Amino acid sequence: MNILDKIVADKKTEVDLKKSMVSEKELEKFPLFDRETISLRDNIENSTYGIIAEHKRRSPSKSVINLSLNVFDVARGYENAGACGMSVLTDGKYFGGSLTDLMLARASCDLPLLRKEFIIESYQITEAKAYGADVILLIASILSKNEIIDFSKQAKSLGMEVLMEVHNEDELKKCLMPNIDMMGVNNRNLKTFEVNLEISKALSKLIPDDFTKVSESGISNIRAIKELSEFGYKGYLIGENFMKTDDAGKAAKEFMSNLYENY
Repeated sequence: MNILDKIVADKKTEVDLKKSMVSEKELEKFPLFDRETISLRDNIENSTYGIIAEHKRRSPSKSVINLSLNVFDVARGYENAGACGMSVLTDGKYFGGSLTDLMLARASCDLPLLRKEFIIESYQITEAKAYGADVILLIASILSKNEIIDFSKQAKSLGMEVLMEVHNEDELKKCLMPNIDMMGVNNRNLKTFEVNLEISKALSKLIPDDFTKVSESGISNIRAIKELSEFGYKGYLIGENFMKTDDAGKAAKEFMSNLYENY
């Protein structure tokens, strides 16, 4: 069993436990459930370089990245830096995140928030809305085409956008549907955790212009963004590059200042 299979198996157990504690009907009564969402896609499309800055404490590939940064401060720092949106890891076992992180980020900034999670059930989408998310991530490699259809429809019915994550041509082909807003190409193989920016370049020509193109993982310098922008990418998800510093917001601001000055 590879790491992705283990994560999904553990996620199933986790979701079953959560459902036994808090029902979807109860989630729908949360104060944040009825809030009007903010469009990440619009922010990206209206930006020269759409940086989605991530809060991530650890990962299976890098172990500990940073356990000391406060998500409240990170969110404010990313907003002040000029990020188009913020990605918040909510998986606890493998990434050290939580729904509390999502809620705190929502309380501290007005950025559109992406719930970065291994979504395998509709419950998690309702949960995302209840905790303040504007966007959900769907991962093609762990979902069937019918699940992608159902989950994306549900997200749209709740006013949320969908970032679809793919790793290869086969995954991309099964995701070309109307309710997907952004097509994210993950340069990291979730089974081996190897990173290669050529994945984004290779898949770019296969992504219709209907979708906002986002490149994810392994983006650590301005040159990479410049190269990927020539392949039609408008959004760039960056987390580790900022989170490995003592001040993620400051690091993001310096990165984006250099980006705009140089290009």
